[in-house]
Amino acid sequence: MGQSLRKVDCHVHIVGDGSSGSGAWFELPTPYKRLLGRMMIRGIGLEQSTLQWGLDAAYVENLAKQVRESDLDAVVVLAQDIAYRADGIALEDDAQFYVPNGYVSELAKKYAEFIPACSIHPARLDAMDELERCIEAGMPVLKLLPNCLNIDYDDERYLPFWERMAEAGMVLLSHTGGEMTVKVYDPNYGDPKKLKSVLECGVTVIAAHSAGRSGLFDPDWTEDLIQMFSVYPRLYADNSALCSPNRARTLKHILPAEVQGRILHGSDYPVPISGLGPWACGHLEWRDWFRIAREKNVLQRDYLYKRAMGFGSDCFTRFDSILRQASI
Repeated sequence: MGQSLRKVDCHVHIVGDGSSGSGAWFELPTPYKRLLGRMMIRGIGLEQSTLQWGLDAAYVENLAKQVRESDLDAVVVLAQDIAYRADGIALEDDAQFYVPNGYVSELAKKYAEFIPACSIHPARLDAMDELERCIEAGMPVLKLLPNCLNIDYDDERYLPFWERMAEAGMVLLSHTGGEMTVKVYDPNYGDPKKLKSVLECGVTVIAAHSAGRSGLFDPDWTEDLIQMFSVYPRLYADNSALCSPNRARTLKHILPAEVQGRILHGSDYPVPISGLGPWACGHLEWRDWFRIAREKNVLQRDYLYKRAMGFGSDCFTRFDSILRQASI
């Protein structure tokens, strides 16, 4: 008899300050970013002082503890590359946070609950070499934010990169839709139709946030994404950050039973988790919002909200199923 599938949160950010020698760093250059940073740190139960020093260890230990104390079995922890020009020149001055692939790989060796995801801009001069290192290290997922990292998936120079990913059975977790947290170079790079080039190379792709809106006036590409499901059997989406007021509008598109077969569970941790948006959009009963809001474990709170909204049990195990299929 085969091993049972794990319940996985496929979208969890690692954030660090380099205090453990990780090489990770972050910047909060504006009053809004500093306020957002404080909200996120407080929301996941850490002391504000960790924003000054010691964030590496505090963040990771807290995250692992939350996984163990939740109904989840594992989380996909994400590295974060910086933006590059198409000619391979790094746009370092615009970067707001960075998490090295090697750091995430080592975390996954230490914590059984962590599944490592690398992040490699395909325009990097060492992109293919770095991809090989991550494949060798057993990192099954690559995470990219094309609109924020300045990546046009239609650029033919990247085809060998996608082809090698497909050959290795790696999964691409790609941001789709709008974005307000970090700088956006080209909002059109968040259009899920841009993923066709990657899909046609044979890569399994998860469209993060289901291509929905973040800002008030963002384009809504979720229906375009859903139409693509019938053409691309390797295309999926996640429901990350949809327990937030600005993204809850996407829920109406992906909750129907005929769509849920392509949806995976993701939180976008440490993005704040609230039932306000889902309740306001009519997808959460008041009594469920009130009951679940008292849950202090952020990952568990997101899990419970998603269950109460009607996401089926397969949503939470689908990522593990995809990984097993890729490894066959």
